[in-house]
Amino acid sequence: FSMAVEQLNLMQPAFVVAVGDLIEGYTKDQATLGAQWKEFQGFVHKLQMPFFYVPGNHDLANAVEAKEWEGRFGRRFYHFLYRDVLFLALNSDDPHEDKDARISKEQIDFVQKTLKENAKARWTVVFLHKPMWVFNNLEKSGWLDVEKALEGRNYTVFAGHVHRYRKFVRQGMNYYQLATTGGGSKMRGLQYGEFDHVVWVTMRKDGPVIANLMLDGIYSEDLKKTYTAEDGVVRRGLKSTYPVHGKVSMDGTPLAGAHVIFYFMEDDPKKEGAKKYSYTGDAFVEPDGSFILSTYQANDGAPVGEYAVAIELRDPYYDGNGNLSPNRLPERYATAKSTDLRAKVKAEPNDFSFNLSK
Repeated sequence: FSMAVEQLNLMQPAFVVAVGDLIEGYTKDQATLGAQWKEFQGFVHKLQMPFFYVPGNHDLANAVEAKEWEGRFGRRFYHFLYRDVLFLALNSDDPHEDKDARISKEQIDFVQKTLKENAKARWTVVFLHKPMWVFNNLEKSGWLDVEKALEGRNYTVFAGHVHRYRKFVRQGMNYYQLATTGGGSKMRGLQYGEFDHVVWVTMRKDGPVIANLMLDGIYSEDLKKTYTAEDGVVRRGLKSTYPVHGKVSMDGTPLAGAHVIFYFMEDDPKKEGAKKYSYTGDAFVEPDGSFILSTYQANDGAPVGEYAVAIELRDPYYDGNGNLSPNRLPERYATAKSTDLRAKVKAEPNDFSFNLSK
């Protein structure tokens, strides 16, 4: 994130917005919270342009964090106008006690009132942390009320939370789920939507033009790489991984684009004779039929153990509304419980071939 700050100063945008999860959070210790906000605001202070805060679930995980936010920033949702464009910054964890994405009645009233008072704005840009339109509680979350209020307007939505870039189209408008700017990611590249970036938005008369700028491609005039000093978050309890690669085919033909998912298998303590499956790692199959599995980071393989291997093929993987597209492969391969494909990962390089049949 601190590297992105230096790079944004090179780019000189009019202002900068972040879509939430600004600190690690998930603590009630005020000293820890104070230190995390001090670090984050130390980075933001170096920006040469205004910065707009949008809360995420890490920032408002409990009542202590909510009070800390209120003391530092006040409002958890707000709006502003810039060059006849209306910007709505919303809170997708309202109330914060609810683990699902949710927007309160108070916030819906605010959206409706703000849109009514700014009916002549030429465009509306909405920022929130969670992509609420993909959550299972869509009918009850309040997001459909927000969309109803936006009907008939030109607007664009930006969210984050999932750490994977995706574009959606709802009500004929573009919705963007952003990847990371230093957050947790396997960083496998464009195919997976996993990369560190900033989104550069140019507002034209007929709407915004979106450009994804990768952090590893922005350099100053002297071509010196920006180095920063962030401790980051240490992930504890991770198991050792070993290389896992292989090939996938359908009746002998490479199954390019298929999604390979490894589920760790163990005895279910609650059901005698039954198995318990835990998602571990995944990969997309290359045009030649090959794949390289990733668990914690790009191409790191998987821990030792026995796995059920599920394989599916969806093109595109998601439809415009964020729903999974139909699976083009036999359903018997699609889930951990239905598949008969198995892999035993050992403490050495592992090579598996899976030949599916129609």
